[in-house]
Amino acid sequence: MKNIEISQIATLPTKYGTFKIQAFKEITDCNDGKEHLALFSDDLSDMPIVRVHSECLTGDALGSLKCDCGEQLHFALELIAKEGGMLIYHRQEGRNIGLLNKVNAYALQDKGYNTVEANHQLGFSADERTYEIVEYILKHFNISKLKLLTNNPRKIESLGSIEIVERLPIRIKPNPYNEKYLKTKKDELGHFL
Repeated sequence: MKNIEISQIATLPTKYGTFKIQAFKEITDCNDGKEHLALFSDDLSDMPIVRVHSECLTGDALGSLKCDCGEQLHFALELIAKEGGMLIYHRQEGRNIGLLNKVNAYALQDKGYNTVEANHQLGFSADERTYEIVEYILKHFNISKLKLLTNNPRKIESLGSIEIVERLPIRIKPNPYNEKYLKTKKDELGHFL
């Protein structure tokens, strides 16, 4: 793992409840390292509920209806506030193709390509994310087994050194703007929807 700078732990009151928050910055030669977050409850158990939420500015902050990301984030925060656990905000926008390319992928989707085809048209694989930092964060908190809140089988596979005791699904009602997107995630990416 690269060098990681770790922030202090602070309290973060939210509309969902009060969490603790800590940031993890990947240090690179170019000083362009990504900064990831862990939001967690005070009562973090030995086998917590964990959501690895990949950054989606359009869905998380702008309320885009083209995806289910923002709704998944809100679902996870509500559950973790209620039952305890951790949310890792994984800063790999657009399945790690970046915001500019994500907008270009959206433009291709406007022309009829699905989300996977759009990534391929831009020269990327369907999913460019890596998860080393996620394992690092979990180990930092001495989490060796957890209940993973996800619909993505790749996230389960990516946490090879962590015992996934249970997969908890996230059920989000589709809308007319994201039906094709969700169908592609299920049919081409193998998501449990």
